[in-house]
Amino acid sequence: MAFGPVQMLVVGFDEPNFTGKIAAELDRLREHDVIRLVDMLVVEKDDAGNITAVQASDLSQDEAMEFGAIAGALIGFGAEGEEGIEAGAIAGAEALEDGHAISEEEVWYVEDTIPNGSAAAVVLIEHRWAIPLRDAIVDAGGIALADEWLHPADLVAVGLAAAEAAGQKD
Repeated sequence: MAFGPVQMLVVGFDEPNFTGKIAAELDRLREHDVIRLVDMLVVEKDDAGNITAVQASDLSQDEAMEFGAIAGALIGFGAEGEEGIEAGAIAGAEALEDGHAISEEEVWYVEDTIPNGSAAAVVLIEHRWAIPLRDAIVDAGGIALADEWLHPADLVAVGLAAAEAAGQKD
């Protein structure tokens, strides 16, 4: 099975106002095969400190283990070269045996980190739309030289740096 690029998104909610809009948009994107949830953890802590945690994934257990094996093999390759690939793949598959990339320890970490009256979400999103584009690039002999997300704040920072540089020239 081909996997697309995976993005980790961590979102905090100071005063959660969950109305179903986020879930509806995720459902829409998933229905159109734009994204797939590799794993998602949402933790909400009420004002008294009571925790509600929800974890979800679009991957079957076999798909999760395959994803873990691929990620583990890449980590193993990075750590020990070709000798680390097999051990990394086995460790990665075993780590996702329960179908989730976000472990129970990480659930407790999020619960301990967020203040009362808030919520947080950790989401691993597979960008399914990118698979055909990636394949077309590879088929044309291309390789990725850089891969970054640009956010509005990044563009503001570029503008500030350009204004500062222009001011120094005067």
